[in-house]
Amino acid sequence: MTATILDGKAFAAKVRAQVGEHVARLKAQHGLTPGLAVVLVGEDPASQVYVKSKGKQTVEVGMNSYEHRLAVDTSQEDLLALIATLNADPAVHGILVQLPLPGHLNEDLVINSIDPAKDVDGFHISNVGLLSTGQKSMVPCTPLGCLMLLRDHHGSLSGLSAVVVGRSNIVGKPMAQLLLRDSCTVTIAHSRTHDLAAVCRAADILVAAVGRPEMVPGDWVKPGATVIDVGINRIERGGKTVLVGDVDFGSAAAVAGAITPVPGGVGPMTIACLLANTLTATCRANGLPEPEGLTA
Repeated sequence: MTATILDGKAFAAKVRAQVGEHVARLKAQHGLTPGLAVVLVGEDPASQVYVKSKGKQTVEVGMNSYEHRLAVDTSQEDLLALIATLNADPAVHGILVQLPLPGHLNEDLVINSIDPAKDVDGFHISNVGLLSTGQKSMVPCTPLGCLMLLRDHHGSLSGLSAVVVGRSNIVGKPMAQLLLRDSCTVTIAHSRTHDLAAVCRAADILVAAVGRPEMVPGDWVKPGATVIDVGINRIERGGKTVLVGDVDFGSAAAVAGAITPVPGGVGPMTIACLLANTLTATCRANGLPEPEGLTA
């Protein structure tokens, strides 16, 4: 069996195009321009790359991009004051504080100071609670991107057996909640799971989100299963630094029915879904219909 490759890069381009069309209509019909504010504290190189990419793509879909770059020694008081200002700004519909934050800052306190309606990362405790109880919420971008890829490939997910390997607050737990909402039978597996290989082999949908390079080999994959690889790991191979996922792509692709590559799978979907969330937040704030196909 040769797996279908789920091209996240191409799908993300479609999502951005849809977002751009909705933004154009909001401007033409309602005089509204969605605004996304991104706050970066310090000079973490990876975070700087992400913020630059987010800003570029925000502008490309017709939104306003507001970047706030703060010194690494910015106090918690000053950061919270900035967030309060952004919460009160009607031109800002989405707020994202780039993680990780410097060690002297309390990430939970900072995230929970964001207006939940503007929390386009979906990390605020109120949004976590709303998602877990099946209510309308802002949904974390990476799990939302995974769900979009799965829906596009399968259509209905109802009745499928899904295993999520990883229990992080950012991916594993919200991914499981989203799959439950789409009527999957869901198992969350992790480092303490007995016979992890057997648990994975039972999955129609296998989502790997553990941050360990190529941890999931092909013989853990049920023949014909859909494999969503959330991992992005840099390793040395053949004297070069290469990107690999949490799944051993070569052996898994020989067994799976469909699989996301790394790079070019889930990664591009994350920023596309950030833009979709900002659009959704704008519509909700103004009592307008939410964009179809761009929400959970």
